Amino acid sequence: MADLKENLHTEHLVLNMGPSHPATHGTVKFLITLDGETIVDSVTEIGYLHRGFEKMCESVTWASVFPYTDRLNYCSAIMNNIGYALAVEKLLDIECTERCQYIRVVSNELARISDHYTNIAAAALELGALTAFIYFVEAREIVWDLLEKLCGARLTSSYIRIGGLMCDLPPGFDDDLKATYPKLDDLFDDVDKLLTKNRIFLDRMRDTGVISREDAISFGFTGPCLRACGVDFDVRKAHPYLVYDRMDFDIPLGTTGDNFDRYLVRMEEIKQSLKIIKQAMKDMPEGPINVENPYLRAPSKQDVYTRMEEMIAHFKMVIEGLKPPVGEVYFPTEAANGELGFYLVSDGGGKPYKCRVRPPSFTMTSAVDHIMKGQMLADLIPTFDMINMIGGECDR
Repeated sequence: MADLKENLHTEHLVLNMGPSHPATHGTVKFLITLDGETIVDSVTEIGYLHRGFEKMCESVTWASVFPYTDRLNYCSAIMNNIGYALAVEKLLDIECTERCQYIRVVSNELARISDHYTNIAAAALELGALTAFIYFVEAREIVWDLLEKLCGARLTSSYIRIGGLMCDLPPGFDDDLKATYPKLDDLFDDVDKLLTKNRIFLDRMRDTGVISREDAISFGFTGPCLRACGVDFDVRKAHPYLVYDRMDFDIPLGTTGDNFDRYLVRMEEIKQSLKIIKQAMKDMPEGPINVENPYLRAPSKQDVYTRMEEMIAHFKMVIEGLKPPVGEVYFPTEAANGELGFYLVSDGGGKPYKCRVRPPSFTMTSAVDHIMKGQMLADLIPTFDMINMIGGECDR
């Protein structure tokens, strides 16, 4: 037996995993070195989805960027719209109206909920839990129906405008929201009962994909994945924007930084987002939704058709673009996966001189190799799911 061990040639197995959908999101490939089923080394290649987001933004007017921001994290497009709009408004040194801020909060939290529904549903599906997937996709469809009533689009909305919104809340929107709460609560309870104490789900999620709070901070983690490590950081609390400082909500925290804590944090954030939406709708003020200056926001079609000044402003907005003063800004927001920040540079022209986005999933994807060393091959997919890499923002 001793001679056999000394003379038997063995080597690690090198395995290409992906790119395949849904397991590795279509473009991502893992180059894995295995000792049996244990990962001894891993190299994550994010592939080539590249849309040239930042360069495209630098080739169009400031207001024409919104359809591109929609396609960063397409599961919660309005959050990208809001982050970009707030950055431009900071550059212009303007603040949108109070009613606009409340509506932005409502739409922002609806987008956060739909993102968390998608993440948890997909993660459950890839572990074989088809029923939980169907329940949360149904919940997501209900939220998307609300967004469709709000702006006419379900996924890529282009709802937000610099200095305001595309349109006001539709008539009866508050009643539409209230009518969905019982069904959303029922679906949430169904998934909670199916997964949270499920022996198979617990075994697949608990103590897998663990990262320490120190390593998470070092890698630049933000959002639910950072809070799952017990780090109390949320941009809405740390650097309040819109009217989040008026909202009463809690920041859920984990303790171990594993996949199960990431799941629990997102589940609790769904409840907290609904709490914020209810407060914002209750306190919703009357008033305009756009700033008064027609040279800073797109005028309504009715005004363009009936008022000469608005028509001129619309012409200049479309042809030349609004022209912020020379300067640079960075504005962070709390997106569904963490800190989404826009760094913008203006040279005084009608197009961004520089547009740089700080997407949350890029930094967390960079930590997958570190997290997976020493873990089992079967733990890679649930870990990658709960990191929630979105190709559109990761390879932008």
